[in-house]
Amino acid sequence: MFWLHKLLLNLIKYPTRLLVKTKSIPADIHQELGIDQHKPIIYLLHTHSATDLIALQKATEQLGLPDPLRPLQLNGQVLQANLSLEEPQGLISRRIHATDIANSFQHILQLQRQTPDIDMQIVPTAIFWGRAPGKSKPGWSDLLADRASPSWLRKFFIVLFLGRDNFVYFSRAVSSRRMLEENGSDERIAHKLIRVARTHFYRRIQAMTGPRSIDRLQLQNAILGARAVKDAITEEQQDKRLSAEQARQRAESYLKEIAADYREGTIRLADRLLTRVWNKIYNGIEVHNAARIRELAQNGHEIIYVPCHRSHMDYLLLTYVIYHEGLATPHIAAGINLNFWPVGGIFRRGGAFFLRRSFAGNKLYTAVFKEYLEFLFNRGFPVKYYPEGGRSRTGRLLPPKTGMLAMTLQAMLKGVKRPVSLVPVYLGYENVMELGSYLKELKGSSKQKESFWQVFSAIKKLKNYGHGFLSFGEPIQLNSYLDSRVPNWRDDALSVERKPSWLTPTVNHLANQVMCRINQTAAINGMALCSLVLLAAENHAMEEDDLAGSLNQLLTLLRAAPYSQLSSIPDVDGHTLLKQTLALNKFSIRDDAFGRVVSLNEHSAITQTYYRNNILHLLALPSLIAAAVMTGPPKSAVIDYIKAIYPLLKRELFMHFTLTEATTYCQQLMQQMLELGLIKELDGKLLAPPRTDADYRTLQVLSETIQQTLQRYAIVLTLLEKEQSIPRATLEKQSRELAEHLSAVNGINAPEFYDKNVFSSFVNALKDNGLVAADEDGALQQSAQSAALKEMVLSLVSSGIVQKLHQLHHPHS
Repeated sequence: MFWLHKLLLNLIKYPTRLLVKTKSIPADIHQELGIDQHKPIIYLLHTHSATDLIALQKATEQLGLPDPLRPLQLNGQVLQANLSLEEPQGLISRRIHATDIANSFQHILQLQRQTPDIDMQIVPTAIFWGRAPGKSKPGWSDLLADRASPSWLRKFFIVLFLGRDNFVYFSRAVSSRRMLEENGSDERIAHKLIRVARTHFYRRIQAMTGPRSIDRLQLQNAILGARAVKDAITEEQQDKRLSAEQARQRAESYLKEIAADYREGTIRLADRLLTRVWNKIYNGIEVHNAARIRELAQNGHEIIYVPCHRSHMDYLLLTYVIYHEGLATPHIAAGINLNFWPVGGIFRRGGAFFLRRSFAGNKLYTAVFKEYLEFLFNRGFPVKYYPEGGRSRTGRLLPPKTGMLAMTLQAMLKGVKRPVSLVPVYLGYENVMELGSYLKELKGSSKQKESFWQVFSAIKKLKNYGHGFLSFGEPIQLNSYLDSRVPNWRDDALSVERKPSWLTPTVNHLANQVMCRINQTAAINGMALCSLVLLAAENHAMEEDDLAGSLNQLLTLLRAAPYSQLSSIPDVDGHTLLKQTLALNKFSIRDDAFGRVVSLNEHSAITQTYYRNNILHLLALPSLIAAAVMTGPPKSAVIDYIKAIYPLLKRELFMHFTLTEATTYCQQLMQQMLELGLIKELDGKLLAPPRTDADYRTLQVLSETIQQTLQRYAIVLTLLEKEQSIPRATLEKQSRELAEHLSAVNGINAPEFYDKNVFSSFVNALKDNGLVAADEDGALQQSAQSAALKEMVLSLVSSGIVQKLHQLHHPHS
């Protein structure tokens, strides 16, 4: 029958290749999976299918892997380069028969024993045609559902309609040498491998397509039939004097407002449309650290994506990347403001579920929403929500909203059957399309309501947006997290009606961890780094060669002493990075007789603070060191500055180091800065290089980068010392007003300099670190520690700011 199979392959090979467009997962299989091209490779498929083999052949050609249709010649024997677990269904019978793979595995084991020098790699390979999840109820669309082992007729329609949506998913190879290490006879080992392979393919399907979809009636019955919702309906009926039917209809309307209506066809259409959009507006999308998320999905985890929120593009870009990384697309928590025609319906079919900004006072809505979220978790749907609650207008991470995280932990108490993992996600752009409206809002304009015409106008403005960056952070496995924070948390699962005392502090700590892990995986890009340097330069201008030199030194420093092993740094030098960034036309360029000058005008100096703030945390500690070195202190004094100021930076910028780790990291930074010539050491003191050196220019850039942060600290601490005791709200209000005044006087072109979130975060950090205390009325009291901190901070800020604050404290001087 081998000749007949070969003839069939040759007959359908070329028509099939014309219909099929293949995407391989992962994209870099050599690095991620460690597959060795120089060792024999045998591909293991789920179903013995000619079209699957043709798709696999096409994928291996693209990746430079051996041809799966070409037999292997080993030790004088001929082996097939592809094996399958099952035969396809018959046209009439629905029975599925196993192949003779057990004999094939035994043959491989025997050959391995005879020839110990060889090591065959058995590579499990899943072939997907489309990504449709199974349905709870069968229908005509099942004809195109790529499930189990379809007959040749079903496969004909599948390839015809879904050939452009073909995914070839490679897994880590199994070594034939390692197979021999298993206990038992060859027959027993072979059958064990078959069992493991079946489980592997089942989990791969679940990770790729997600759980079976459920129809609207089943969803409604599941949610409205839950005990918590029933109780809330009864309470609504009594409180609002409604009939039982009216109260139930109100609950149904809430569910209709909230629930997603996921359609795989919408995702496929969006994929094709967005591929064209990304190719038009982006020079590329860089994705980092996706392998660990695929591993989580393969191991059966409930995955909850918790990304930062920079732009409306986030909704589309993250789902697009998840789809192309071979993971099930998530259900997305979206603000009710996005539920407008026609976008709301499209988002809903793409997996969006909508929530109101506030649930306060509406117990029925709260019960329905919580039950819906728990339903998603228990059914195994991946979920995505934004812990910040809204888009950042400053480029910094916003203080997290804890509502969704609290509901996630409460769902776990009620008993989510699978392990739950939060996956922090960093999103960054070289160009954010909403930046103009962000700046207007920071200056006091009201937020513009989302509408169809706003979306239409945004589409018309699509242009070159440079690169997009997406990095998956270190997951937080919630079971392990709770075990470490609240060892007896499972005891409260028996009494979920009451709120455990540990819930609020645990959620607050968890929210902070999420934000720190988002920043831990930040990606540096040319726009952010160029903006940081130019904003710190005098008059926001530098000669092109000087700018490239400073970029090169900062890149070298960050590579030698990385903020995190998960952060991403461009693998080009400063000159190349600058050339790529200038092509985005965001900076002013002027040629004169002495060279080329790159600068920021008054408007762009404001807008570029957004991009600088994306990576400010990565350079906060080098900048603090630079500011301290400018005063010429002993090395021990620099460490004292770090120990005093880092806890405040940690809170404001969501930095992941403990104080001990930050001190160690700063010592590493200082050593690298010495080696680079950015700082000098003489008689135990750290000194700046001579002003005539190019190294001094970079050190000054670093020192200036931290100045606005230190100036805000100085403002709050000076006001606190002046008043001695002051209500928190008054302190924050006066601090913002003084910052706005100093911004105008000193030409600080950064609206976030007087942003209320930043001041609130700093006051929280003062309280959390015991630097201020509150009296019986809640007023904040100055302490000896806060007074000492004020003097330390004032020694680091510019003299102009010190003079203004001194006049505030001593108005007649």
